[in-house]
Amino acid sequence: MRYVHFNHRGRAVLGVRTADGVKVLGEETLESLLERGVNLVTYGANALGPIVDIGENDYLPLMCNPGKILCLGLNYADHVKESDYAQPDYPTLFARLNSSLTAHNKPLIRPKISNALDYEGEMAVVLKSGGRHIPKDKALDHVAGYALFNDGSVREYQFKSPQWTVGKNFDDTGAFGPDLVTADELPAGGKGLLLETRVNGKIVQCVNTKDMIFDVATLISTLSEALTLEAGDIIVSGTPAGVGFGMTPKVYLKPGDVVEVSIEGIGKLVNPVMDEA
Repeated sequence: MRYVHFNHRGRAVLGVRTADGVKVLGEETLESLLERGVNLVTYGANALGPIVDIGENDYLPLMCNPGKILCLGLNYADHVKESDYAQPDYPTLFARLNSSLTAHNKPLIRPKISNALDYEGEMAVVLKSGGRHIPKDKALDHVAGYALFNDGSVREYQFKSPQWTVGKNFDDTGAFGPDLVTADELPAGGKGLLLETRVNGKIVQCVNTKDMIFDVATLISTLSEALTLEAGDIIVSGTPAGVGFGMTPKVYLKPGDVVEVSIEGIGKLVNPVMDEA
């Protein structure tokens, strides 16, 4: 089942893709369905609603108010090398805020105060349930599905201090969507999928998700040692090598660029780049 969030006749609605178009489910959000414990596969299959087409500019972030957005840095060995860090033996965690999210086909905004906007193509994991001290062998039972994420980073501000939070949270830099693909449609843990990022049609990142240092089950289990994970939480699982920061000379995004993040079986997330007004 593939869920999408979009504007329809002036309302924000949730829908599921069908062979004939997108079936409108109504105004209840994905995060609300998850909090209620709804089975997304049966709900999407059984719900009634009109079939519509989504306009290119009608997409919304897949979730606008998730409980937690937990992001992983340095989770592919090739990216660790290009970033000149030691390979971590514990997940490198930082948080994103809801105010940083944007949608498929919406612009990534390069801020007025920096020219160092970079891309990071990633796989996002959306939880349907949570808890504390989740055993690794039970961790994937808590996954609702998977989506695409572009963890846009303002590098100048990311590295102003040892904490990355500010550089990872500029408005309209975290692209999320367009689809949530339920876990039953993908390999366990989203493992073994080709992830690619293109800038202006050129492949700049290419990796298989099996190459994560910490796989999805490990991330869920490890994070739950410290945090109470909840339905609707998002884990953004890290980016591979090929970011602009890792190039010599560094190559950052500029207005007019188009970034595409794709993952086999999940789809494609497209964002043009614009300067802040």
